[in-house]
Amino acid sequence: MTDTRIVTAAVLVIGDEILSGRTKDANMGFLAERLTELGIRLREARVVPDVPDEIVAAVNALRSRYDYVFTTGGIGPTHDDITAECIARAFGVPLLRHPEAVRRLEAHYEAGQLNEARLRMTNVPEGGTLIDNPVSAAPGFRIGNVHVMAGVPRIMQAMFDGIAPTLTGGDRVLSRTVTCDLGEGVIAAGLGAIAAEYPDLSIGSYPYFRAGKFGTSLVLRGTDADRLSVATEAVRALVVSLGGTAGLDVAKTE
Repeated sequence: MTDTRIVTAAVLVIGDEILSGRTKDANMGFLAERLTELGIRLREARVVPDVPDEIVAAVNALRSRYDYVFTTGGIGPTHDDITAECIARAFGVPLLRHPEAVRRLEAHYEAGQLNEARLRMTNVPEGGTLIDNPVSAAPGFRIGNVHVMAGVPRIMQAMFDGIAPTLTGGDRVLSRTVTCDLGEGVIAAGLGAIAAEYPDLSIGSYPYFRAGKFGTSLVLRGTDADRLSVATEAVRALVVSLGGTAGLDVAKTE
């Protein structure tokens, strides 16, 4: 086996509206998929309310543990948009009005429309750099390994597209799936033994019900193509030995 270069990330979703169910989060899935494409492994996702101490604690915990942290939500113009000030607290720096952010909003709004509430969206922790917002001008920002983005999915996705080229990923994860017509209880013991033999791979089982029939998808993930192939064949052989029919999806890069 060769050494694997692993780059990790966490997503922090901020907002009472997510926890109440009023707003359905659409950002986490997008970020998980895009980060995986870049060779960055999403290892943790948290949702926290609009409570300053909880936001600060979560930011500090995540930024010390992972290579990248991405936050969504709480950078709008209203009183409960407190993410910027909480990030400043987490880093122990003052919150400043960023002159370039002000310039962008002045260019975006008509004369007389840039009020004090909207100017709150130009507040950035000292040392932070702007993340472009091609949709509605009000920028996000980056400080240290923390990237602060909007909660509105369309805006967040545009922001992420802008910063994606600046992110450094690790080795890409390869994936193979063995589908079978056996239940999880039938294959659990054998699958566990294979997983123990290949600790460098991620091996999971996911039951399904299709066309009136139950079955299980056995998904193997790893960065070493040769090890993945050998383990996949072991899983396929296990299914056959237990009287099942095994189908194999072509390996892909995640």
